[in-house]
Amino acid sequence: MRVRNRTERLRGWERRAELPLLVASPLFLACYAVCVLNHSRDPLPRDIALWLLFALWALFAVDYAVRLVLSGRGPRFVTSHWLDTVVLLLPLLRPVRIVNTYVAFQRRRDEPRLTLYGRVMLYAGVTAALLSFATALAVYQQERGAPGATIRTFGDSVWWACSAITTVGYGDVTPVTPLGRLFAVFLMVCGLALLGAVTGSFSSWLIQVFRREDRAGRGDRPPDGAGHPYTAEPSDDVPPPDASGPLPGV
Repeated sequence: MRVRNRTERLRGWERRAELPLLVASPLFLACYAVCVLNHSRDPLPRDIALWLLFALWALFAVDYAVRLVLSGRGPRFVTSHWLDTVVLLLPLLRPVRIVNTYVAFQRRRDEPRLTLYGRVMLYAGVTAALLSFATALAVYQQERGAPGATIRTFGDSVWWACSAITTVGYGDVTPVTPLGRLFAVFLMVCGLALLGAVTGSFSSWLIQVFRREDRAGRGDRPPDGAGHPYTAEPSDDVPPPDASGPLPGV
């Protein structure tokens, strides 16, 4: 009985926290972008964004702590919810939680409007775009002003992120700082994983479509002998020949 009440309380908390977390996640990314891209002499916008950044991170920490306590699983919760643990320690991965929270929100509120393959490709694309943007911000923050840096503007960082996550890697701009290269390795690994997910889902969808067409083709094909002029059934409108009449040519 106690386990059931604890589970119900945990589910109730997750339902109530879904929408606030869905709003807080992109707001966290926007505040981080203001902190990195604000070059004005007025420090007020950057200070406000920084305070909001810490407040949102505290909100994520409270949500994690509440779910940890309500689950009653202790250290096992940390290992079973490893993505939440990593995202809490590395806020750069917050875009992954944006997609995950949106998926849970859709599942609880309504039936998914896309097929399984469509959802995989859509979520992988959104995750890739958000991760590229977040990593471009982090790399630009590390690379700007570094000696020998080739990523001097945020545009250079976005261009590098796009080439890295698509596993192209032109090499015209590359990180030179240790943290910048660490972010680069992280983005390349994520790019390979997302590319594999999209490619596998698209291939499965094509196989399913071709298999459905083959089945439809076999179902529409007439059986052997059907429709052949020499095996057609006699029509009811034409009377059969009179067996008592004279034979042809006689």
